[in-house]
Amino acid sequence: MSLREAAPAAATKFGALYHRDYRNYFLLALLGMTAESIEHVTSYWVIFESFHSPSLGGFAVISHWVPFLVLSVYTGALADRFDCRRLIQVSQGLLMLVSLAWGALFLTGTLRAWHAAALLMAHGLAGVVASPSIQLIVHDIVGAEHLPSAIRLNAISRYLSMLVGPAVGGGLMLALGPGVALLVNVLLYVPLTLYLFRMPYTGHPSGGGERRPASRLGLADAGRLLAEVRSEPRIIRMIVLAGATSFFVGTAFQAQMPEYAHHHGSEEADVWYSVLFGANAAGAVIGAVVLESVAVLQGGVRGAIVCAAIWGAVMAIFPFVHGYAAAVALLVLAGIFNIAFTSMAQAVVQILAPPSLRGRVVGLFNTSMMGLRAGSGLTVGVLGALIGVELSLTLSAVAVVLVALGLLATDLRRPQ
Repeated sequence: MSLREAAPAAATKFGALYHRDYRNYFLLALLGMTAESIEHVTSYWVIFESFHSPSLGGFAVISHWVPFLVLSVYTGALADRFDCRRLIQVSQGLLMLVSLAWGALFLTGTLRAWHAAALLMAHGLAGVVASPSIQLIVHDIVGAEHLPSAIRLNAISRYLSMLVGPAVGGGLMLALGPGVALLVNVLLYVPLTLYLFRMPYTGHPSGGGERRPASRLGLADAGRLLAEVRSEPRIIRMIVLAGATSFFVGTAFQAQMPEYAHHHGSEEADVWYSVLFGANAAGAVIGAVVLESVAVLQGGVRGAIVCAAIWGAVMAIFPFVHGYAAAVALLVLAGIFNIAFTSMAQAVVQILAPPSLRGRVVGLFNTSMMGLRAGSGLTVGVLGALIGVELSLTLSAVAVVLVALGLLATDLRRPQ
């Protein structure tokens, strides 16, 4: 199957915001993502307060990413087949039920470990149901011309929610208590859910090609999909790049942040620890704004590979720098290059994917970029228990650099 050529990124600064419907979606989606962030910070506190179980805390990370590893291709197929608005609403409804359940169980004092595990799994399932549909519906709204801009703006909203959510969640817990805070949080999901009833975009633009029946659930379908898109090596390279960065490093370094903070002299959860923890997200917001503002930095395949290599190099250096200022600066820099390569890679995959397979291809990319983050618990966490988390992160990041250099060498042999 031949794939169409990628459309060039538009030079218009913040081009996606010129679409009124995207502006409305952006603001309401930001509210919904903030609600997710509030639920994370509140439910994690509830888990700690109720069980004091590191194992359950680890399960919270695994349960969030494993659904992306197992189900992304299948939910991408659902996005190809059904109205993406309805799939997002299903996800929002599930998130509302999860927040309601957390609040009710905590207020009544009936929360048990198996309840927490089930709710954590339900939250992860809600994320994988919505992810391909969100990407398709944004593509439908702005078109290929402004898709890279929309991807970067979506990333800005995601990382803003990671910065704002903990502050709002902490304030709600102090003012209302965690149980009531989780019940109030349900209201933040409502505006986007209702707006989707009146938004005219389904995620399937007219003339988008023949729809295929939904895929069967399983890794074999991912293999068949890879065989169908291997005629376009740029998609394969972006999937491999996303997988390598996620499997070797991913977000596991965030879970080890207390250890890195201790390495820099912090003995408790003070303001310096909070700054260190939020530096990566702050860098991502800065990076997305810079990419939106400077068109020459909006690269394609090779740009994504180079940015991933630089990100790996920065992450390799981070564990062994001395002083908080240097550590924070490196994490901010890492956030900038992280948002650069992930947004470039996602745009390449989405634009090059044929319309009839777009949801499945996006799902396959999500399997690599998000699902394989579960593996970073092994490469950084488990390995770190044996050789130290500083050295395990450095070795894992070096592996990312080597993969990126290999992909760049391969790409340079062919005209882009």
